[in-house]
Amino acid sequence: MSKAIHFNKPGGPDELHLVDVSVGDPGPGEIRIRHKAVGLNFIDVYHRTGLYPLPMPHGLGMEGSGVVEAVGEGVTHLKAGDRAAYASAPPGSYCEARVMPAKNVCKLPDAIDFDTGAAMMLKGLTVQYLLKRTLPQGGLHAGDHILFHAAAGGVGLIACQWAKALGLQLIGTAGSDEKCALAKAHGAAHVINYGKEDFEARVKEITGGKGVKVVYDSVGKDTWDKSLNCISPFGLMASFGNASGPVDPFSPGILGPKGSIYVTRQTLFTHIASREVNQQMADDLFEVVTSGQVKIRIDQRYPLADVAQAHRDLEARKTTGCTILTV
Repeated sequence: MSKAIHFNKPGGPDELHLVDVSVGDPGPGEIRIRHKAVGLNFIDVYHRTGLYPLPMPHGLGMEGSGVVEAVGEGVTHLKAGDRAAYASAPPGSYCEARVMPAKNVCKLPDAIDFDTGAAMMLKGLTVQYLLKRTLPQGGLHAGDHILFHAAAGGVGLIACQWAKALGLQLIGTAGSDEKCALAKAHGAAHVINYGKEDFEARVKEITGGKGVKVVYDSVGKDTWDKSLNCISPFGLMASFGNASGPVDPFSPGILGPKGSIYVTRQTLFTHIASREVNQQMADDLFEVVTSGQVKIRIDQRYPLADVAQAHRDLEARKTTGCTILTV
């Protein structure tokens, strides 16, 4: 048996309930993992509210770390006793133990503790595909300016550090002076408090009117229009989230006058669809973390039973860095 968080219908944090579930043996291509820690991410909110619909009832959570208890037929990259971490579908990591597909589960290097492993996989792999695989025409090179919204969040603080390691000039936005200072301390070249400043005007000022090669935007509705105006000709608008709500429909015709810019909507799970690519991306992430170039900041820890409060705090933008649930 395992304690797990389930919800029976889309809605607010109060729909999340701690229940007892039976955990069986893994089938072909599966493992059973006993969690040490679980990551909290905004995609969990999208699932809970029904923005990304799930069949009901369902569990939540896309990220965790722990010890492999058993492996099913055909699983060769893991064995019982391995330390492991993952970002993986289907949702269900908010639990003590689960049976799940093995393909996105990676052996966790001994140098990385379980809390860090749970906090880093979804967010770190997201930054990996953004900075390494979601690129403007001609790619990104040392000295290039990029705009990254929500720079003091879990994804943002990893991006600030990784961008600095790549020599990129990351312009980070956040909603308070404290969050801006946090992003700056983690490697952002410039920071903008969008609560006090017009980020479009500041980006133009910072770049001498040229704009940025790419905008990485997980905020969505509130930042979309001005973000398009921050992009240099042939640059890229890379949307990967909707924290403020989905972007309103727009006409592709507006992209031409703004500089023949490109727009893409990215998801992590497209990038990690194969085990081989998932492992390559994870190895890249493990390297920058174990080398010290990227430090995973965990600012909030909640017991699994307090997950509703964790969701409230995340949605109210009270959190910084990464958040984990302890099991």
